[in-house]
Parts: sequence; C-alpha cells; structure tokens
Amino acid sequence: MQSNKISLKQFIQYLKIAVTGKEQNFTSGSIRRAVFMLSIPMILEMLMESIFALVDILYVSQVSVNAVATIGLTESVITLVYAVAIGLSMAATAIVARRVGEKDLKGASNAAVQVIFLGVLVAAAISVIGILYPKEILGLMGGEPDLIAEGYGYTKVLLGGNITIMLLFLINAIFRGAGNASAAMWTLILSNGLNIILDPMFIFGFGPIPAFGVEGAAIATTIGRGTAVVFQLAILFFGYSKIKVGVKDLVLRVGVMFNLIKVSLGGIGQFLIGTSSWVFLMRIMSEFGSEVLAGYTIAIRVMMFTIMPAWGMSNAAATLVGQNLGANEPERAEQSVWKTGKYSAYFMGVVSIIYLVFAPQIIVLFNNTPDVVKYGSLCLRVIAAGYIFYGYGMVVINAFNGAGDTKTPTYINFVCFWLLQLPFAYVMAITLDFGPSGVFWAITFAEVLIAIVAIVWFKKGHWKTVKV
Repeated sequence: MQSNKISLKQFIQYLKIAVTGKEQNFTSGSIRRAVFMLSIPMILEMLMESIFALVDILYVSQVSVNAVATIGLTESVITLVYAVAIGLSMAATAIVARRVGEKDLKGASNAAVQVIFLGVLVAAAISVIGILYPKEILGLMGGEPDLIAEGYGYTKVLLGGNITIMLLFLINAIFRGAGNASAAMWTLILSNGLNIILDPMFIFGFGPIPAFGVEGAAIATTIGRGTAVVFQLAILFFGYSKIKVGVKDLVLRVGVMFNLIKVSLGGIGQFLIGTSSWVFLMRIMSEFGSEVLAGYTIAIRVMMFTIMPAWGMSNAAATLVGQNLGANEPERAEQSVWKTGKYSAYFMGVVSIIYLVFAPQIIVLFNNTPDVVKYGSLCLRVIAAGYIFYGYGMVVINAFNGAGDTKTPTYINFVCFWLLQLPFAYVMAITLDFGPSGVFWAITFAEVLIAIVAIVWFKKGHWKTVKV
C-alpha cells in the first residue's frame, strides 16, 4: 500500500510547483495534490490581502478614532461594489473553469473578454456616485459631522477609483478558473506590497508628498491596485497564462455576454444580500458611538486575516468543481469539496482558539482606547466561536458557485441573513438592550446556520446537473 505521507523535501518541491503555477491540470491524478496545488497560491493570495488590511488599519489608527470609523463606514458601502465584482467573478471562474475542463480555451478567452467589458461599465457608474456624493454616503451610514468632515476624501477616492477593485477581482477570477492560481497570487503580492509601501507615505507625508491623513490610505490603495491591473492585462495579452487575449478578441459577443450575465445574476444577488446585511449591521453599530464602531472595525479586519485563507481554499474548491464537471467527473468534483472543507475547518478551528484566548492582546496592538479594546475583543471572541462552521461553510457555498449554481447560495443567504440575522441583531442590540454583543451573536448565529443548510443541500447533488 502506498503511504500518504510525504517528506519535507517533497513538500517543499510541491510548494515550489504550486507558487510558480507549473501544474494546471486538476481533472486527473491525486485529489489531495490538486487541492494543495490550487489552495497554496490562493491562500497566499488572500493572506497578502488580509496582511494589507491589517497594516492599513494599523497606520490609520494612528490618525484618529474617527479615521478608523470612516474606514468601517466606507467599507460597508464598498462591499456593495465587492458584491458586484465577486458576483461577476464567480460567473467568470465557473464559465472559464468549465471551458478549460472541456479543453475549449478559445471559449474561455471569449468569456474573459466579456467579463472585463461588464466590469468596466459597472465600475464607471459607481465612480460617478462616489465622486459626487461622498459626504451624503457617510451621512446615510450614520457618520457624525466631524467624522464626515475628516473622512469624506477617503470615501471619494476609494469609490471614485473602484474600477481598480473591480478589474483586480475579475481578472484574478479568470486566472483561477483557468487553474493558474499563481498568477492571481503574484498580482495581489504586487498590489498589496505597493499599498504597504505607499500607505505611510500618503497618510503621514513623505518628501514632496503632503500628509493626506485617512484619504492617503485610499490614494495608496488605488495606486497599488491600478498597477496590479496593468500587470494582469500584460499577462492576458502577452500570453503568460493558459488564457490569452488578443486585440482581435476585443469585440462584444452577445451570446457569451448574456450567458455570463445569467450566471452572474445569482452571484451578484447572493453577495448583495450578504453585503447589504453588513451595511445594516454597521448602521446598528453606529448607534453605539465611534469607539464601539472602531473596535468592531478593527476586530473585523483582524478576522479577515484568517477568513481570507479559508476563502482561498474555497476558491480552490470552486475551480476544482468547475474543471471536473467540464471533464465529466462529477464524483471527483464532490470528493474535492469534502477534502477542501475538512482542511479549511481544521485551520479555522486552530485560529478560533487563538482568538478566544488572546483577543484583548490582539486588539490593543491596533488601538489601546479602553472601549475600543473592550468591544473589539468581545466581537473577536463571539464571532470566533463559530469559526469551524465558517471554514466548512465557505468551501461548500463556493462549490455551488464553481458549478455555476449561484441561485442556491442566494436563497440560503436571503433566508439566513435578511430573514433571520438582521431582525435578530436589531431585537437583541436595540429592543432587548444587549448592545453591540447582540450584533456579534447575530453574525455567529447566521454563519453557523448557513454552513449547516449548505452542507445538507450540497449532499442532494443537484449542482452536478447545472449547465453553463
């Protein structure tokens, strides 16, 4: 019998292959190896994103409590942009992965071009709103007048330059669908590496660059992401990926476009439900003042540091499902999901223990204001209590998306977020006067429920028959 154990030398060899992207065939051979080869670059990609989020909040927390709260309010709105970007990216990953599994690289390239066209159109509309109405947006979110005066520039720049967010998401989704996760990883390393370098320069000033305060964080982010998008386009046009786009491919293909829109609508709806519930939760939190809001914002940023790797594994599951369904291997697709979900749950379980024990020490690294530490650590502990469920649930939900079945997660999100989480959060926090902890428990309750429902429905197997 062949041993499942590998030596340290083999592990390092596999790691090198994974980060360089030399292996892109995931429809045959060892499933565990396929999960490893896709997950490693996706985890590193998401870790880089979350490291930047932590560094960003670390710098901004030195400006003021209002600056941190501004980021929290703005990001609760910018998540609506993420909803559209992620919804479109789910469709891109599903369709590109399916075409690659079918060995139709031309069809995969056609889908890539159409998703980029869609992203540019949507981003342009959002930019206009962000540039014209940043103060009104912060006001609607419950921002106090002094917060709006200090932070509206951040909102204006981030929303105005949202095309960099949109294209970064979409083109990386194309790379992932093609199985070239390492290209997506290196793109985010470039983007967030630049952000980390530029952040203090634009926030605090450097040489001829004036100190922009919290607005400087948005400027640095936009420059970093914009540079990465240029890098992505170079990869696509010069053929460094399995998917190659030429000038002759830059035409509108109505059939491909409508198929993409059809698949993405479920994904967009799915994330709009999730992110709009996030906006309402942030609105409830704003009732308790800027210090509580800042603690909540820091805790969520810290949590993103560990949720991102689990999200990376869930992206790997989506690619494996899409490519294996395209290769007519549905059972292999299902086995890939269970294995990836197990690894994700193990990882999140370890992290939850760390957060439960060391929450106050973690929050105080970013801000030592007593109420910020108190509510930030409470948020971290309550939400970490459901981390094992989050890890498994994210993988299964994204497996539906990888199959092109974006409707099922939409229905699950609608029930768990809108019909259960939001009323529960409001009643607990405001009506029953539990305060911020009511919101924290509502988040945990909803995420645990999503995981349970998703696993039960995934076992039914309807996702195996979806055509994209």
